[in-house]
Amino acid sequence: MNIYEKRMLAILRQGKADFGVVSVKAEFEAEGTRSDEFLRLLDIARRADLGVALKIGGCEAMRDLIEARNYGVDTIVAPMVESPYALSKYVAAKNKVFSTQEQEDVTFLFNVETRGTVDHLAELGEVAAAGHTGFVFGRVDFAGSMGHTRDFVNSAEMLAHLRHVAQVAHDRNLELVVGGGVSPASVEILRAVRAIRLDRFETRKVIFDAAILDAGKAAEAMELAIEFELLWLKNKRDFYRSIAEEDASRIAMMEARAASRLKEPA
Repeated sequence: MNIYEKRMLAILRQGKADFGVVSVKAEFEAEGTRSDEFLRLLDIARRADLGVALKIGGCEAMRDLIEARNYGVDTIVAPMVESPYALSKYVAAKNKVFSTQEQEDVTFLFNVETRGTVDHLAELGEVAAAGHTGFVFGRVDFAGSMGHTRDFVNSAEMLAHLRHVAQVAHDRNLELVVGGGVSPASVEILRAVRAIRLDRFETRKVIFDAAILDAGKAAEAMELAIEFELLWLKNKRDFYRSIAEEDASRIAMMEARAASRLKEPA
């Protein structure tokens, strides 16, 4: 492990011990996580004895589901599920890839991230309950779907939508995770949602047990997650930079040879 990865491992171990960290997160969807970098994240998470959540590329992304099964991830999230039909496709896909026994060890969730999804939430709740899937409320994308900027995520109107989703989750006994622009400024909103139902909340790379909100440590926990993400980005940058530059000297040598041959008299 390099110096970045050692510090990331230390953060995760501290986060698990003191701040309710339960998982790390990657995305095949918007983030476009590549297999080699995902394997590094998986290794760090397992050394810290933490789970790994993976957002796949769509509600019926069969290859992503197969890879998730092969990697042994603990949580799978499907994005952009806006109708009961799309959710039924996700449920059918995960049932095809994962056996009933395997599903006992994996949490399946889908993103509530557009106004259209919220408008169908009662019907979606029925399909979700039957298909054993929960909700991830993506606040930034939800705000964008209504033409708002990310500043909207901590607004009173957003809290009203969150409470609605939490109530459906509570009534259907479905897991609820909240993400999207989560920062120390989100703590009071998350506490208000937790009064109805909130199982976990997440930053871009780190997922927390929502019980940490009751301990008064949530803001400090989020700061730790920000440090983890910064280290992750630096590690990713340096990893791909080293690959890009590994043949630089040979390229320069071959270019020099080619140039010298062009200068030779005919």
